[in-house]
Amino acid sequence: MNLLASLRYLVALDEHKHFGRAALACHITQPALSNALRALEQEFGTTIINRGRVYVGLTPEGERVLATAQRMMHERELLQQDLRGVASKPVGNIVIGAVPTAVPIAARFAALLQAKHPGIMPTVLSMTSDEIENGLEKLSLDVGLGYTDRLKTKAVRLRSLAQYTEHYFLVRKSSQFDGQARLKIGASISWKQAGSLPLCLLTPDMHNRTIVDAAFAEAGITVQPIIETNSLLTLAVSVVAGEVCSILPGAMLDTVRGYAELEALPLEGPVVATPIGFMMPQSLRTSHTQQAAFELAQDADWLKHAAEHSGLLGA
Repeated sequence: MNLLASLRYLVALDEHKHFGRAALACHITQPALSNALRALEQEFGTTIINRGRVYVGLTPEGERVLATAQRMMHERELLQQDLRGVASKPVGNIVIGAVPTAVPIAARFAALLQAKHPGIMPTVLSMTSDEIENGLEKLSLDVGLGYTDRLKTKAVRLRSLAQYTEHYFLVRKSSQFDGQARLKIGASISWKQAGSLPLCLLTPDMHNRTIVDAAFAEAGITVQPIIETNSLLTLAVSVVAGEVCSILPGAMLDTVRGYAELEALPLEGPVVATPIGFMMPQSLRTSHTQQAAFELAQDADWLKHAAEHSGLLGA
């Protein structure tokens, strides 16, 4: 039995929660994956996986094996990076998970990181806050970009670096097209006024929706949207194509600035400002690629660039 390969299959199974998808991700057949995991159970003399007609989960013993497997995969990646390159010229993969509202900034960051270090291959994933925090804890993610204020109430220990502050806009079709080639940022509007309009909002499981609902509650109203989605793209397109309004943070609004038929109104009463930052596990030694990412995240030119494409956008 190839112990390292079997442990990698276990990590994949935990990530995908499905034997077939885990096998596909590992580029092997499902029977081969199942046989390797059974051999792993024989090696340790205990049941690791709760099996039913479908994948059910891991046993308590399996969770302990998984934790060790995750650390071993992390150390394997560190060793590979050490052998392929040096700290000044990092080589290897880096997986960046970003909350949907921060994906445009994560994409800009990944592009600049790769341009600065051609040996790094970034993967950017759109994930919920819970998925990012779990991914960092389980070492399936190298870096997360999301809501750092959540860390105060979470048991997971993460390093964080502040990046920018998320502000919010009501986005709607412009009542007057003045011939300009870009989206117009108009005068402020209150959350209470925005709540009286037909809205497309994110689904309640998204942390951004929690922030939006809290702002409406502080304004003294409860809002029932007419469209819900877990896609930021759907929020924007629904305004362009339909007769609804939406609420977007500055980083997302920046991506639709080319739509001259739209206008964005900063929201106030209350003014909501949410800190966004990079997060990374603090308990393990960092890889060359993680270190390169954190150095870029503290670079003054990068922080200026991020600020220009997020926040209040000069409103």
